Amino acid sequence: MISPYEVWIGRRYVRARSSNRFVSLISAISMAGIAIAVAVLIVVMSVVNGFERELKDRLLSMTAHAIIESVEGDLGDWQTIADEAASNPRVSAAAPYVTGQGLLLAGDRLSGAEFRGVDPELEDAVSGIGALVDEGDLGSMAPGSFNIVMGVELAQVLGVAVGDKVTVTLAEGIVTPAGILPRSKRFTVSGIYRVGMHEFDRRLAFINIKDAQRLFRSGDKATGVRLSVTEIYAAATIVREVALAADQESLVVNDWTRRNVNLFRSIQITKSILFVILLMVVAVAAFNIVSTLVMVVKDKQSDIAILRTAGATPGSILRIFITQGTIIGVVGTFSGLILGLTLSLNLEAIVGFMESTFGIKFLASDVYFISDLPAEVRAADVITICSIALPLALLATLYPAWRGARTLPAEALRYD
Repeated sequence: MISPYEVWIGRRYVRARSSNRFVSLISAISMAGIAIAVAVLIVVMSVVNGFERELKDRLLSMTAHAIIESVEGDLGDWQTIADEAASNPRVSAAAPYVTGQGLLLAGDRLSGAEFRGVDPELEDAVSGIGALVDEGDLGSMAPGSFNIVMGVELAQVLGVAVGDKVTVTLAEGIVTPAGILPRSKRFTVSGIYRVGMHEFDRRLAFINIKDAQRLFRSGDKATGVRLSVTEIYAAATIVREVALAADQESLVVNDWTRRNVNLFRSIQITKSILFVILLMVVAVAAFNIVSTLVMVVKDKQSDIAILRTAGATPGSILRIFITQGTIIGVVGTFSGLILGLTLSLNLEAIVGFMESTFGIKFLASDVYFISDLPAEVRAADVITICSIALPLALLATLYPAWRGARTLPAEALRYD
């Protein structure tokens, strides 16, 4: 058991005294090193968690939890699949869609785009796209209205706003005596949405499913049925249940985990690699305690000799220096914990302030999946980081404390 006087002496060695402030300074530097290393690790892990969360939420807001399509390209009896999905208790919504590609023209500007024909009411229940519409309304896409809702970046490229006219031109042409002419149709921009992901904001536009069927000449067929499920991590199982219950041939099922498996796997690998690399920084900071305590032991040779002469055992001397190193490690770790949590919880505001003040952009939307720098603090990560940093700091105290305990009083006082 550690004695009160051992704790008192260990605390005294951490604090500065007028006789020797250098030893206290390097103790403070060791604390700061551990604090910075722990804070950096917490912030980096929180940013990676934030990226994972944002990517998952934004991808799911546009791609649905699961999709049922046909090998032949179009689903003729999609209504049966939608009915089977509605009868499944683990499916919260189902919506048919028609998809195709073409050109959008507005004046002298043009851009390629992917068109998704949807039922506005059903689609909003599946993907929640309605909440992402900044201007206009998703419900404005009534059948036969030929209204279009496009991403904010696509609207900027075309230079259009709500109420403007755009022309949709398809590669599949019309055979006439004069040759093959491309099919074109005028649409009115009735809404502009913002997801925050360049992949969607730049290339995807929504139209009513009836208008899409007329535009692409698919009759009453749909490209597929999109599902929203109650358990997103069981989406693969649920979509198979619905497909089997529909009892149709040549069906293809897909879910969000399979479509984006490489993306989320790379995030997990990156997180693991960053954790190991930054953990080495924590280890380096923790083992700075070794040099600190070695210098303290060297500086306190006479004090150790006096304590030994007064009856202190080598074990007491060992515990004194372990106490000092423990205080450095604990204070440094918890200071880093507070600093890391403060930065992580306010990271978006800090980054926004820096971008507006210095006129810089940390994440370009046309390069990265998202343009914001999100952060999500997870208790498991914080506990893991602190539970590793503290033992490393305690381990670093053992060798210097052992050296101090071996000090012989006669040798220490020989030249005093």
